[in-house]
Order: sequence, then C-alpha cells, then structure tokens
Amino acid sequence: MEWRVEVFFDGACPLCMREIRMLRWMDRQQRIRFTDISADDFSPDQFKRSMQDFMDEIHGRLPDGRWITGVEVFRRLYAAVGLGPLVALTRVPGISHGLDAGYRVFAKNRLRFTGRCDASACNIGTSSTESSNAAQ
Repeated sequence: MEWRVEVFFDGACPLCMREIRMLRWMDRQQRIRFTDISADDFSPDQFKRSMQDFMDEIHGRLPDGRWITGVEVFRRLYAAVGLGPLVALTRVPGISHGLDAGYRVFAKNRLRFTGRCDASACNIGTSSTESSNAAQ
C-alpha cells in the first residue's frame, strides 16, 4: 500500500519522538512516511520551505503534494494507523477549536517545554525574528 501522509518531525525533540515512536509502532501497513527535519541530510529548500517554517509547527504532505500543518497533520497520522473514530471526534466544533488552540500554545513553547531553549528561541513576548535581531 502507498503512504497516505508524510510527517516532518523534529527528531531532536524528546516529546515529539515519543509520539513518532508510537506512530511507527502503530503503522503496521506503512501508511506514514517519516521525515526527520533534524537529520544532517535534511534540506528544507527541496520542499520550498525554510527551516523556521518546519520548526514553528508540524508539517505534513499528502501524496498529491498538498501541505497540511498543525492539528490536521495529527488527524491524518491517526487516521492512517486506523484511529478514524478518534479523528472524527477531533472535528467536532468546540473540541476542534480547543485542540487548535492547545496545539498553538505547544508549538510556540515546544523548545521551552523540552528543555531546548536558546537566546533566539525562548524569549518571552518576542517572535524569533525579533529575538534574532535583538541578539545581533
């Protein structure tokens, strides 16, 4: 069977890797293509995206080339491993909005939550661009 979704994940993120290990274990029919953005040979340019794009939120790509981001990536991953009924619940109004909001908080603070802060990544109240400019 062909893959149904490609996930671009941060292999240097301990929390992210727990999820990826679980998905790999559940993906018995190999419906997910896993791409580690922290790998030495990963080049965001080949996907016409920046590394910052990939670091800011999870990205997925469908077999037809369409890109998905955020919670929709997780929906597609869980559907690919057979958890369709769970995925359907995540589309219910209210639940959907809550998941989107929760993911945005996580994505914005992922490096802090996983102990990987640096001067440009974890300044409170500034964007990474502003932080980078301030550091120069």
